[in-house]
Amino acid sequence: MAKRGGFPAGSMPGNMSNMLKQAQRMQRQMEESQKQLEEQEFSATAGGSAVEVTVTGKKMISKIKLDPDAVDPEDVEMLEDLILAAANEALGKADEASEKLMGSISGGLNLPF
Repeated sequence: MAKRGGFPAGSMPGNMSNMLKQAQRMQRQMEESQKQLEEQEFSATAGGSAVEVTVTGKKMISKIKLDPDAVDPEDVEMLEDLILAAANEALGKADEASEKLMGSISGGLNLPF
């Protein structure tokens, strides 16, 4: 009867074992870094600081600050646009920080997250 290929029970070639350890270490680093990222806040302004929006690393809006002079009942649409612009910029900063963090952990590997 022919022997099947493979490794003896409980053993793995050194290279595979090292790769597995590296993958586990990378996963722990990613989890720790993700927690740190989620605790950070990212702010952006629009309209010359008339509107400031702050988001968390979880991409949740945590604060909106309006300059009273930006509140014009005759031009609500402009205020809405400023809030939207500041929110999108703050979310972009959170995305950028996340990509930078994951890139530093993965060593430039193009892994899907």
